[in-house]
Amino acid sequence: MMKTLAVINPRSAGGKTGRDTDMIARRLADVTGSLTVALTNGPMDAARLTSHALRDGFGRVVAVGGDGTINEVVNGFFSNGIAINPEAEFALLNTGTGGDFRKTFDIAAGFDASLRRIAEGQVRRIDVGQLSYLSGDGKTERRHFANIASFGMSGDVMHRVNRATRIKRWTGRFAFTWGSLVSMMKYKAKPVRLKVDDVFDDVISISTCAVCNGQFFGGGMRVAPDASPDDGMLDVIVIGDASRRDIMRSMNDIYTGAHVNNPNVRVFRGRSVIATPVEATAGEPVFLEVDGETPGILPAVFEVMPKALKLRA
Repeated sequence: MMKTLAVINPRSAGGKTGRDTDMIARRLADVTGSLTVALTNGPMDAARLTSHALRDGFGRVVAVGGDGTINEVVNGFFSNGIAINPEAEFALLNTGTGGDFRKTFDIAAGFDASLRRIAEGQVRRIDVGQLSYLSGDGKTERRHFANIASFGMSGDVMHRVNRATRIKRWTGRFAFTWGSLVSMMKYKAKPVRLKVDDVFDDVISISTCAVCNGQFFGGGMRVAPDASPDDGMLDVIVIGDASRRDIMRSMNDIYTGAHVNNPNVRVFRGRSVIATPVEATAGEPVFLEVDGETPGILPAVFEVMPKALKLRA
């Protein structure tokens, strides 16, 4: 029988996941059989636990938490850009406040829906994004993402949301909407040189640029309605400079995907995306947002790793 590790973030859902650990482990074991449980205790702990498990012969790792936990577990599947065990399965039990990754796969909210997918769902190979960027101390770092990486106002928003612990106790959509409203009042679009394969290469004023494997981010915003997580491509959604009035007027469109028809929005598709801040942004870093986390700043290179992860969903 396949050895399964459940990586549980006890702080997810305001600590409810930690309080429910015994119940989660019991019900998950009913589906997977023999189960080992590991609790995270700090940033990127889930990635380390996952990597150790895969090297120790585990064939499946289940991320139990929100989108941040999912991102960390996915990072644990790779070492120096190479899969530790290409045949190992990844699965998720979403217990967090957001749940954007699951939406691309039509997994309903709640523990039971995720559990049913593990029990009954098929295994499919999906793409994974790979990102290199500057960390806070100026070093070049690498990170993977299964869903969406972005920069600009979205990075500023997530920085605010992740610091606002009381706000995060509400729904992910409420928290992101709050953060968006605050950032809209203060954030100014930045000039960035954007290169997408050989399709586009120019300096443009960017409010937010989302490099997408999945469709949703920000607590339910369907930023990339046509993105497919197994087509070997990244959808690049560029939202240009706009007035606060125009942004407020089109806020609802981004939840349905209708924003891509806005003349202020440009859509590209490619395997490689390079984003470099220009001189006008000197002293004003352009922050990244990766699956709900804020790991660093531009410059950054985004690349797709086709069919790099086996997802049971």
